[in-house]
Amino acid sequence: MEIDLPFIWAGLIAFAILAYVVLDGFDLGVGILFPLLDTDKNRDQAMNSVAPVWDGNETWLILGGGGLYAVFPLAYATVLPALYAPLTAMLIGLIFRGVSFEFRWKTERGKFLWDWGFAGGSILAAFAQGITLGALVQGIEISDRQYAGGWWDWLTPFSLLTGVSLVIGYMLLGATWLILKTDGSLREQARDFAWRTALATLFLIGLVSVITPLLNPNYVERWFGSTTIAFSVVVPTLVMVCALVLFRGLKTENDVAPFLAAQSLFILCFAGIGISFYPYIVPTDITIWDAAAPDNSLKFLLVGAAILIPVILAYTAYAYWVFRGKVGEEGYH
Repeated sequence: MEIDLPFIWAGLIAFAILAYVVLDGFDLGVGILFPLLDTDKNRDQAMNSVAPVWDGNETWLILGGGGLYAVFPLAYATVLPALYAPLTAMLIGLIFRGVSFEFRWKTERGKFLWDWGFAGGSILAAFAQGITLGALVQGIEISDRQYAGGWWDWLTPFSLLTGVSLVIGYMLLGATWLILKTDGSLREQARDFAWRTALATLFLIGLVSVITPLLNPNYVERWFGSTTIAFSVVVPTLVMVCALVLFRGLKTENDVAPFLAAQSLFILCFAGIGISFYPYIVPTDITIWDAAAPDNSLKFLLVGAAILIPVILAYTAYAYWVFRGKVGEEGYH
């Protein structure tokens, strides 16, 4: 039986990207919420809640981007020129965010500058990720296996909508994380943010879902074709179930359910994107198999992935286990 290596690698890269979104999404959300927190004590506590895990979460971004370059070089070569600007903005945001994370603890006089650097970097990174996603969904102009569009093709009303949507979605993840990891006034403030961002996130999920099929006939076929129409029932139903669990958890002051429900919403949205894209890696011009490197390269890299991914999963799980529980004013307890 022949192994479909490009399909396996597409699944691995999709997993890495999803892992990045669900893990780094909440700590970006904490950064976005940062200037809205009402006291320095709450801001310190919020930052302490992500301090042990934020840099490890970004490992998945490196794995996804590096994997795309090595395994699907044609996709990398066409997507990167189309999205230079938002991807560069994302990296700048992540750099400012990381630097601010370290520097704000070392100064008092300039602390407010690093607070805004942390918040601004988080907002910029999230917004740029959303724009990148929107640009991919609306399609990239390709001719002779090369990017044939202009410098500003990524900037459209739809990509701006997805940029704002991801910022608000990350705010929801950040708010539910703070509910899970903190107590006192910060937890109550986070619960208030969670109610508002949950309503906004669900509205934006619905809006983007309605607009997306209008962008390309292939998306209509993927969702409403005779073999895939079940997705159009199952996915929205599961979204409704997650929304009910989220709101019930907030109403009953359950600390765990809102976070898990918010993460599940992101997983379902990611699954929806996968359903829309498949079998293309650059919709709707380049398939997974068109973009893949030679099989010998894929086999060699798969051996490395078989070792590396379990190691990353193990130390990630260990870090979350060690730093489990609530975060007090002085750190974990």
